[in-house]
Amino acid sequence: MSTTSLAPTVTLNTGISMPQLGFGVWQVPNDQAAEAVAHALGAGYRSIDTAAIYGNEEGTGRAIAEFLKETGTDRSELFITTKLWNSEQGYDKTLAAFDESLAKLDLDYVDLYLIHWSTPERNLYLDTWRAFEEIKASGRAKAIGVSNFEPEHLQRIIDQGGTVPAVNQVELHPRFSQRTVREFNTAHGIHTEAWSPLAQGNLLEDAAVVKIAESLGRTPAQVILRWHLQLGNIVIPKSVTPERIESNFDVFGFELSDADMAAIDALDSESGRVGPHPNEMNVA
Repeated sequence: MSTTSLAPTVTLNTGISMPQLGFGVWQVPNDQAAEAVAHALGAGYRSIDTAAIYGNEEGTGRAIAEFLKETGTDRSELFITTKLWNSEQGYDKTLAAFDESLAKLDLDYVDLYLIHWSTPERNLYLDTWRAFEEIKASGRAKAIGVSNFEPEHLQRIIDQGGTVPAVNQVELHPRFSQRTVREFNTAHGIHTEAWSPLAQGNLLEDAAVVKIAESLGRTPAQVILRWHLQLGNIVIPKSVTPERIESNFDVFGFELSDADMAAIDALDSESGRVGPHPNEMNVA
């Protein structure tokens, strides 16, 4: 396994660099997270994406600590993201929840802290953002951002907050390419990060994707991840299978042609969403 990351980086609006390809641990049980994250780090990933609601910050933190100790890698070479869950929104609760996440991860700081959902009906995300800005000012989060925010939610933060989010992490894949959100993000210096980049596996047997994969001698997953990278998306595929973890990182030795990109772009559909709409996700 590689000990050097090959992933290109993007520069966030804070000036820090973030690997464009990272490893996500959604739905990975805490007792499996350490092994999966350890394998990902060994395969070359340097960006790890977790969240309080995933319940695996402790396992993720153990893998990070062991990797740093065993390899002598400096903490600054890793990029760690976690997220605030809906029930902890609000100024004071956010500060306490961040302390808890940092303790579970056993880190002095995270590189990126995200509001997991806007929960617009609860109308707490502006107070939450004030706490995020304080956390960033303290140096315990190098960048702050959001997840699952629609343009109108982002605009309120931009207008009423003091900091433009560095990242907006949203459901994004060829069947749901989020063009409007991506264009808004780009116009305001916000990087777009894709969760469920493979549409939870629903795209891997699509005829157009399979045809391109066969022509390139690549897997369908590699083709889709390459599509994300060439669009400029930050992308965080998830797997607990060692072979897939490695395969998903092996996407830098080929390129998709304009025709390939267009064929994948054509899969976009208004009905392609596989997760909840952000406006309807208001649970605490």
